[in-house]
Amino acid sequence: MAEEEPGEAIRPEFPMGRIKKIMKLDKDIGKVNSEALFLVSCATELFLELLAEKSSEVAAEKKRKTVKLEHIRIAVKRHQSIGDFLLDSLPLPSQPSDAPAKDENRTRVVVDKVAPEGTRRIDDFFRRPEKTASAETNET
Repeated sequence: MAEEEPGEAIRPEFPMGRIKKIMKLDKDIGKVNSEALFLVSCATELFLELLAEKSSEVAAEKKRKTVKLEHIRIAVKRHQSIGDFLLDSLPLPSQPSDAPAKDENRTRVVVDKVAPEGTRRIDDFFRRPEKTASAETNET
């Protein structure tokens, strides 16, 4: 985040509506106060800045210009407080980056861990909904 001028309003970079939808995925959350939404948005921004910074440092140590999943995993392992909750959510690396890819056109299979009952993984929120059989018959 850039330095703010006194009197200038702080405006989060992430869309507030999207953050509110993600927060409301938790069944325990009914309404979301605007101040709480603002603070969660700012905290998310700071967290991602830290994660990006640490991951880019790892990539630079490995003399790489592109940050990859393995760099993020290493950065998370090094930072204990992040690693405590995030390491289990990161997908496992499919192969070492030094080895050439066998077939780059194939999609990578991500091993999904079973989420505790009553919760959803964050990537479920970003997937497009699958069409049901009744919706397909109505379209034809």
